[in-house]
Amino acid sequence: MLMAIYASLRRIRPDHVNLTATRCLWQCHRQERYLPRIIYGRHAYILSVRPFVQAPEARPLPDDRSLPGLQQQQPPHKEPEQQQQQEEEQKKQQQQQQTQTQPEAQQKNSTQQTSTLQVTLSTDSIRQTAERELKPQDGRTPDREPPNMANMSSGVEIPYPIDWIFPRLRNPSRLWLITSQLVVTIVGIISKFVLILMNKTQVYNKERLMKAVAKRPKGIPLVTVSNHYSCFDDPGIWGMLPMRYVCNTFRIRWSMAAHDICFTKKIHAMFFMYGKCIPVVRGNGVYQEAINLCIEKCALGQWVHVFPEGKVNMTKEEMRLKWGVGRIIYESPRIPIIVPMWHEGMDSVLPNVEPYKLQWGKKVTVNIGEPLDLNDFVQGLKDTRVPEPVARKLITDKIQDAFRDLRNETERLHGERA
Repeated sequence: MLMAIYASLRRIRPDHVNLTATRCLWQCHRQERYLPRIIYGRHAYILSVRPFVQAPEARPLPDDRSLPGLQQQQPPHKEPEQQQQQEEEQKKQQQQQQTQTQPEAQQKNSTQQTSTLQVTLSTDSIRQTAERELKPQDGRTPDREPPNMANMSSGVEIPYPIDWIFPRLRNPSRLWLITSQLVVTIVGIISKFVLILMNKTQVYNKERLMKAVAKRPKGIPLVTVSNHYSCFDDPGIWGMLPMRYVCNTFRIRWSMAAHDICFTKKIHAMFFMYGKCIPVVRGNGVYQEAINLCIEKCALGQWVHVFPEGKVNMTKEEMRLKWGVGRIIYESPRIPIIVPMWHEGMDSVLPNVEPYKLQWGKKVTVNIGEPLDLNDFVQGLKDTRVPEPVARKLITDKIQDAFRDLRNETERLHGERA
């Protein structure tokens, strides 16, 4: 008998077993409905089963999953009078706890307020001292990764796209140079006519600028900085230069111009581009293409002019200079010659109010300051590995101090003129 059963079992294939199992599972599903109808091919897979129930012998004592355990957990029935007494006692205990926690909460609030005041005072002092630090701890500079301008979302509105301008300014073609020479010549002649013939212009210490423009060593860049009182400051101020400089595209300066004023249309963008103006997006910080391009031009030993105030100062108040000029000087491969300039009366030649017409017979005073020798200072910042934000601030402070002295001198000279 056993031999016959064994022989019949050997004849059964796994597929037959799976088929029989499948049929049994379908029957169970139709009757009890706790198995899903998921069968792949000829094999049935049980994806969900009944909830696990522990065997009675594995838990001889009643627990919370059994009816006896639930019955044990239920509190015994109490009379209504006892329940009311217990509720009153609980309310009294809660009131006592609340009265005890109120003074503690007041003490915590007072301590938190005093701590916040101490933190704000300490943070203000830390910010002031952090900017004055020259040496970082352990003699190491923090790793700096300039932000990618393509991915930067500064929220500054750009009325006209200016990305196509920078490649042409970096690698000017022969046609670009010819057109630039034509534009620079026309603008130079007009500037000289307005500044010298139409108005009464007096230039002090002109030889300082001429020496820096014409006689500086080869490969040494020149950075000129001046105040910004009128939209005619550039190119009008360069009318004081001789014709061989003001009408020469190879010798005249590179200057940054506001993107929302000079580069609003294609015709305007083409004109200012050929006039060697670099579009700067005000509000985009020091890490932008305009500052990068100025550094590249300084690396080639060319002349870059900067208005460090960052805008037309119509109120003529002393403004905190922008740090872009500090980055240009600090990151230039060769430390440039820095010539500060100050002028008075340019806002009367072209007023900052409508109808924006050039005026005749106005008094203009231009004063060229002594070149700033920052070679040792900048090199010392680099040798001591000062953090770049601190270095830019310190360099800009040097220019701010020179502006303050030069402004007082120029205002005095302008007032002494008849």
